Order: sequence, then C-alpha cells, then structure tokens
Amino acid sequence: MRIVFHGSNAANFSPGFEAFLTESHDIRMLPDALTAPEDIAAFQAAEVIIGVKLTAADPRPAALRLYHAPAAGTDMIDAACLPKGAVLCNAFGHEQAIAEYVMAALLNRHVPLARADGRLREGHWDYWAGRPGALRTELGNQTIGLLGYGHIGKAIAERAKAFGMGISVANRTKQPVGGLVDASYGLEDLPAFMASADAIVVSLPLNEATRGFVNAPALAAMRPEAVIINVGRGPVIDEQALYDALAEKRIGGAIIDTWYQYPTPDAPTTLPSALPFQRLDNLVMTPHMSGWTNGTVRRRQQTIAENIARLAAGTALVNVVG
Repeated sequence: MRIVFHGSNAANFSPGFEAFLTESHDIRMLPDALTAPEDIAAFQAAEVIIGVKLTAADPRPAALRLYHAPAAGTDMIDAACLPKGAVLCNAFGHEQAIAEYVMAALLNRHVPLARADGRLREGHWDYWAGRPGALRTELGNQTIGLLGYGHIGKAIAERAKAFGMGISVANRTKQPVGGLVDASYGLEDLPAFMASADAIVVSLPLNEATRGFVNAPALAAMRPEAVIINVGRGPVIDEQALYDALAEKRIGGAIIDTWYQYPTPDAPTTLPSALPFQRLDNLVMTPHMSGWTNGTVRRRQQTIAENIARLAAGTALVNVVG
C-alpha cells in the first residue's frame, strides 16, 4: 500500500517503523506544507496517511482508506475532509509514561531529594532524621482524584494504589466502587469530587463539553493544600481561573504539562500562556512532555502497523474514532 507520514510530528514515528510491518509497502515522508507538486501527488494517492492535522486547506486524499493519528487526540483532524469509506483511527500507548510522570511529580512534593542534596553539598543537614523541622509528608497518606478514567486514569490508579493512596474518580460513566476505586462521582458532581482529594489529575480530552470544564467554582471546591495536575489538554482547565487560584494561593499548587499556547514556526520560543504563570512560585511547568518516551513511540508504532496489517487483510481495525 501507499503510506505517507505527513508532517514533522508524524515523522517522529517513522524511524524503525518498517520493522513492525508484516509486508513491504511504499512509504514516503511528506513535509507539513504540501506545496511541491510531487508532495501533493503523493498525498492525494496515499491509501494510508499517518498525521495529526487534516483541514480543507490540504489536498484532498482521494485514494485514502485509513487516516491514522499517532496520538490519542484527533481534534485537529477534520473528519469531513476524509473521502467516503476512509476510517479515522488513533493510538494510545502513552498512559504508562504519563502515569510515571504523575507519580514522579507527586513524589517530588513529598521527597525533596534535589533540595536535600543541594543543602548537604553546602554542609547543611536540613533533613537529617531526628532534627527538629525535618519531618516530611508521605504520598501514601494522600488521596488522588482522577478526573477522567480512561487509559491514563486507569494507569495512574494502578500506580497510586501501589503507593497506598486513596483513589477518587470522576468520569462521564460513573465507575463502580471497589478494586482500585475508593470513591466514584459523575461529572455532574464536580465540586464534591474536587473536594475529595489531595491531588487532582485532569486527563479529560478536549471537546466543546470539556472546554473550561474545570472552572473557578470547581477550583474553589478544592482542599486549600491540594494540588492540581493537568496531563490532558490545557483548555479543559479555565486559564484565568487557574491563574487566579494559584496567584491568590487558594490552592496548594499545580503541575501543568498541557497549555494554552504553543510554539509555531514563526514563534519557536514562546511562553505557554498570555498570563504570567512563569512568575508563580507554587507551580511546576513542563512543556507537554509527560507522555513522550521511547516506549510511547514504540507502542504507537505497533498499533499503526497492526491496523495497516488489518486493513490489508480486510479485518476490523482497532482504535476507530467516531
């Protein structure tokens, strides 16, 4: 089959990809901007496109049978631009990496290794056992609240439970209590859920129903010392409400990995918000890195290759969107 990787993001999944394929295929790499005649022709003739963005401004891929996002999110892929009969699929495999990121971020709040190391290098024994004021907190005494209980939420719950944490879940489909879940809420019970935990992890996808879903009243319902972590999509948490809650110290802090504005080709160096989050001292900022590991890439390559094999064999595809 004719397969193209469209754009710089998709190109990350090309090295080593052929090793996962069971048959030989015609594979081409295409740039983000399709301006050269040969690139346009390859895009139009592709039977499989691996990419993250499809709009009406792109050439119409008339021969397309499968558009495969190498990620979970497909919000930049306009399904109306797919030809009749083409299937849109996505890929997960990032939940393991994101769960490790969340646990590392939470552990860092309870086990101050970097600060202890830095102080001891200067001769200061601030955290010496038995020293007054050296006691620290334990992660296992905390409750974690998972806003969204899909692939990411379940992976976090497994690791959090291993640390002895209590687990609250809020999900569109209310989860039964038992096993990993200690308390369950529907999304309509957001204030009660937000008050139920010491750490709130947001992993909801972004759509019209979830944009700004975690708003000022929701943040106001949090425990005063609680921390909020966003590994879903930035705009799920209302930008101004989050900044205000942190700036006014109404919550204990935040760890934010997904943001409100991102670099562009014209502005490769940019702050992640128009608001001055970088000035806050109760916030850890990371550049949308939580799921980006070699394991994530490998697992997503395997999913894409499996769907290509299924397409060739005429069997049902996995991870079909919509």
